[in-house]
Amino acid sequence: MNPIIKVIIPAYNEQNSIAKVIKDIPKIVNEIIVISNNSTDNTEINARNAGATVLLEKQKGYGFACLKGMDYIAGQITKPDIIVFLDGDYSDYPEQLIEIVRPIIKDNLDFVVGARVHQYRETGAMTPQQIFGNWLATSLMKFFFGAKFTDLGPFRAIKYNKLLALKMEDKTYGWTVEMQLKVIKQKMTYIEIPVKYRNRIGVSKVSGTIKGSIFAGMKILGWIFKYSFK
Repeated sequence: MNPIIKVIIPAYNEQNSIAKVIKDIPKIVNEIIVISNNSTDNTEINARNAGATVLLEKQKGYGFACLKGMDYIAGQITKPDIIVFLDGDYSDYPEQLIEIVRPIIKDNLDFVVGARVHQYRETGAMTPQQIFGNWLATSLMKFFFGAKFTDLGPFRAIKYNKLLALKMEDKTYGWTVEMQLKVIKQKMTYIEIPVKYRNRIGVSKVSGTIKGSIFAGMKILGWIFKYSFK
């Protein structure tokens, strides 16, 4: 029997990219859930026209949007086997979802991160602050916890029951690192899969601004040090 796979896509003002993302997601996915995080453009209309389930989350924050998607799934009668998280800016290659979920389906691993490795990354796709932040965060995770992560990439897959066990709580910029830290702390099995990464459509709401970069960095470091001294 094929696993039930659902995709959660947080989106804020991604009207020019969201339909492209949805179109490129492989047909093995059972439902695509786009959470419009207080968008003021045509993100919701374009996502719905492209075939996605569209939810609204007025509280701004990546984590708020992801939690809204999880809450929606929790209310469904039939629960998924795998949840995939994917950004709505078309920087990832949605067709690589098959590679992302394969270690869960074939090898029974719990968690997979799409690592935006240098050789597959388009020039300029990640800002210098993103590259440094990823290096710092993953280096600290290796030092404190022996983790093998090299990236905090947003393109990721996890068994649904394991996702629930993480009891995710971050509402904003710390969502990805919280997930990876809790995977380590709970001794779940995981792997990174190298993925391609291109320049996003539009301007990043986090790394594209100084304020966003600073707050994201503070959140990431805050989660790491919180768990380091537990």
